[in-house]
Amino acid sequence: MTSTPARTVTGPASDAEVACTHLDTTARFFRALADPTRLKLLEFILAGERTSADCVEHAGISQPRVSVHLSCLVDCGYVTARRDGKKLRYSVGDPRVADLVVLARSLAADNATALTCCTRIPRHQD
Repeated sequence: MTSTPARTVTGPASDAEVACTHLDTTARFFRALADPTRLKLLEFILAGERTSADCVEHAGISQPRVSVHLSCLVDCGYVTARRDGKKLRYSVGDPRVADLVVLARSLAADNATALTCCTRIPRHQD
């Protein structure tokens, strides 16, 4: 995911624009985690450094699809990638990502009934 730079505005509209940009960025932050495959891969990588092949085996989907999801996680800053010969190795560079996932699991468990019954958010199909 790429972000668009915020425009500099002077005058009364500038505070609203900054707030809007902040909300847009935060929404994009969560959107990157809204895909079950990306979340599955992120949780897998939280346990330790993983290769692309490890991720393909874990996710049970094609290598090109895993690559797209991993690229999104890298581009959004959740995961870092380093080249090791011909392999790419993925790891979580910021420990707050693990905290976020643990908190999200806890909140989802506490609100499972409401989330299951929610008709406003469609079920994701990979």
